[in-house]
Amino acid sequence: MKIKGSATPSGTNSYRKRFEGKTSSNHFQTLHSPLSQLQLSSLGLGTYLGQPDDDTDQHLQDIVQKAIQNGINVIDTAINYRFQRAERSIGRALAKILEENNIKREEILISTKGGFIPFDGEEPLDSFSYLQETFIEPGIIQFEEIVAGCHCISPAYIQNQIDTSLTNLGLESIDIYFVHNPETQLAEVSREEFLKRMKAVFETLEKNVADGKIKMYGTATWNGYRIHPKAKEFLNLSELINLAQNIAGPNHHFKAIQLPYNLAMPEALLLRNQELDGEAVSILAAAERLGLIVMSSASLLQGRLSKELPQKTKELLKNLKTSAQKSIQFVRSTPGITTALVGMKTKDHLEENIQTVNFDFQPESVLKVFQPE
Repeated sequence: MKIKGSATPSGTNSYRKRFEGKTSSNHFQTLHSPLSQLQLSSLGLGTYLGQPDDDTDQHLQDIVQKAIQNGINVIDTAINYRFQRAERSIGRALAKILEENNIKREEILISTKGGFIPFDGEEPLDSFSYLQETFIEPGIIQFEEIVAGCHCISPAYIQNQIDTSLTNLGLESIDIYFVHNPETQLAEVSREEFLKRMKAVFETLEKNVADGKIKMYGTATWNGYRIHPKAKEFLNLSELINLAQNIAGPNHHFKAIQLPYNLAMPEALLLRNQELDGEAVSILAAAERLGLIVMSSASLLQGRLSKELPQKTKELLKNLKTSAQKSIQFVRSTPGITTALVGMKTKDHLEENIQTVNFDFQPESVLKVFQPE
């Protein structure tokens, strides 16, 4: 039986109250928008890395439960992560923690993504035959809808992926459904065709909101929001929001974006590549004005920023002990970031990283990191 419900303002507020006095006063951030006022933790659990094996499944299941028990109520994944095994591990963890602990579904936000064509549990011996038998022959995908040999955003395919993710996660409703790296399409199709495809996807996603399968949607990107506007893969946030508005009016459900942001990849803060109300602004500034949830992926750059940091950075991000903690503190302190996603493979990683939520944000230190001596 699938778990009923979804993240709600009252549920996430109850979760926040569990940790009053145990975390910094601004650890939980409120999304102020007509849609909701969810209380979301400034640190979230990412689930990208790891081998597609049983040991990693069990480790992830344990980490998800411990994260929720320790003040993290944002869990992010994607159907293609570890060949669907990440979603399935999260599903088992949620079922267990909701049954064994005084935690409710309404307290936790779950996001996942679709776009890349996933394998099923393991890499097949013949990937072409797998694609043919799983997606082409049943009519879920047409060959001409695939780009880069691995990416598809056709309505029928996205619908299939939403339904599969709901089964993997054991949920009746996904809180945020991200179109995964949509800029991949721009490598092979014109911008006009891209916008046509995105409009069709948003129509599908709005229907799924109406059907109760998802609560809101958005775009999870790698390059799209952090490159020059003239670059081929560039994504214009206002353009995408307009598509959603044209479909569903002012009450559309495009309410979240995800992009890499960290000490080594600060473009989301520093690059003014978006235009909003005639003004050039950064993607973080644009998203904040539009009331969007912003999740930062690669907050530790897949572990590389847990190593030695420049002396200036270490001095500015004071009070925190380790490089990983300082790197996380930089991300969660940046105005416009709702949740810093961090992959945590072990309990030691979780215990180290979770200590950051005991400290208030340091927004005054963020820009100073990039100022000359």
